[in-house]
Amino acid sequence: MVDSTMIHPDLDPQMTEENTVIEIEIPPREGRALRVAQGERLVIATPEGRQAADFFAFNAANIGEWLSPNHTWITNFHTKPRQGDVLLSRFRRPMLLFLRDGAGGIHDMMIPACDQFRYEFFGHRGPHASCSENLCVAMRREGYNIDVIPQPINFFTNTTVEPDGAIVSPPNPVSPGAEVELEALMDLICVISSCPFDLGIEGWEINAGSQITRLAAKVLIGNKD
Repeated sequence: MVDSTMIHPDLDPQMTEENTVIEIEIPPREGRALRVAQGERLVIATPEGRQAADFFAFNAANIGEWLSPNHTWITNFHTKPRQGDVLLSRFRRPMLLFLRDGAGGIHDMMIPACDQFRYEFFGHRGPHASCSENLCVAMRREGYNIDVIPQPINFFTNTTVEPDGAIVSPPNPVSPGAEVELEALMDLICVISSCPFDLGIEGWEINAGSQITRLAAKVLIGNKD
């Protein structure tokens, strides 16, 4: 396992009685990367509530291995991530353990990351921030140029599959301060994007209408509570 002081060289950790805590804020419409060593815990929160968080994770030793919602849900026989689930890579290896769900199960593993072409599909003209671009920028800051956009796990994202098979995104009910906690099962580079989707599409709200808000994340280094 990589030493925590080496995997977080640019962040100033805060000490608590039981853990070292590394905290960052993800501004609205932007993305940020965090390195999380095996055994460390990552907490992601929506301080204002109702803000979708696109979540990506890569094996820090081989970014060709990334978190795969498809392999995860077919192994856990459930299309949404649940507390206690092991989240798998595209090689079907355990990457993360979903330790705690403070958002009432309002998550998604079916929607791909938004991109420029998605906004154009809905009639938007001109450039638009996107989770795909946020991921690429965040990984460039880590020294990597990626050419594949993996399927994310979309925390705090309300989707439903109707009896006829239609997928819809009703109004987002996630409360302010809701959070999830994950444990890294290998050394990871994790990327969190504050989803910029702000189009007023009936049945496809994603966030709280056009109100895109920040996300917060922290890495807990130390003993579990």
